[in-house]
Amino acid sequence: MTLTRELLEPLVPERFRQEERYRQGHIRIVNALPGRTVIGVHIPDMLKLAKTLAAREDAAVIIEEFEKAAACGREALVHEEMMLWGMMINCMKGCSMEDRTGMLRKYVPHIDNWAVCDHFCGGMKWFRKADGGWDVLRGYFASEREFEVRFATVSAMSHFMDEKYLPRIFYQLDSLDFSRIRSDYLGPSQVRDAGGAEAVLSSGRGVVIGESPYYARMGVAWCLAAALARFPDDTRAYLRHSDLPEDVLKLYVRKARESFRTRGVSPF
Repeated sequence: MTLTRELLEPLVPERFRQEERYRQGHIRIVNALPGRTVIGVHIPDMLKLAKTLAAREDAAVIIEEFEKAAACGREALVHEEMMLWGMMINCMKGCSMEDRTGMLRKYVPHIDNWAVCDHFCGGMKWFRKADGGWDVLRGYFASEREFEVRFATVSAMSHFMDEKYLPRIFYQLDSLDFSRIRSDYLGPSQVRDAGGAEAVLSSGRGVVIGESPYYARMGVAWCLAAALARFPDDTRAYLRHSDLPEDVLKLYVRKARESFRTRGVSPF
């Protein structure tokens, strides 16, 4: 057992240990891929631990241990260690942009679910436009891996949603070719072709409710809904001429209607 696993174990809520319905609900929401164990630690407790670890003299060594473990396969780190790894990158003090970006580049390829991706993106307060952050994201927009694309999309939404970068965001979204993006999660039609959910899960892949790559598609929909909230006219003008697939536009409408900021705003 790793040091971080030992530190996380006491933080597992008793309810997660004792209540099957609660435990399965939590695991279902995360929807980690087979082999990635979820132990149920709450985000505030993980963040508190991450801040403590990031302040240690051996913080860089702990980050390196995460990197080595991740290279051994999905079973080597539990979901909460993946979260902790990203939180530590965001909490490290006295890091240059170059050093922290180097840690980011080693971390992002191992992101394999939406919860890890979105929390890391949201916590990247150090990721500033003036420091070349947009150039970093452009490379991930061009990736063929689902969560690298989602990382780029959610990071753009979180840190570059302004008048200057909005056209660039739209350009990157319109340039996505979803048929090229590889996913370890299969949608309904693919699950049927593969022989059912049990067969898919036993092969190490996950199941989602929408067309694959579902999490990349949903990331784009979320980004568009956020753009609609801040720049409704620009967003609608872009969508009149965009090349985005119909299912992505439907997801966007759903996200817009779910948000209190855009519930009464026309999406088109």
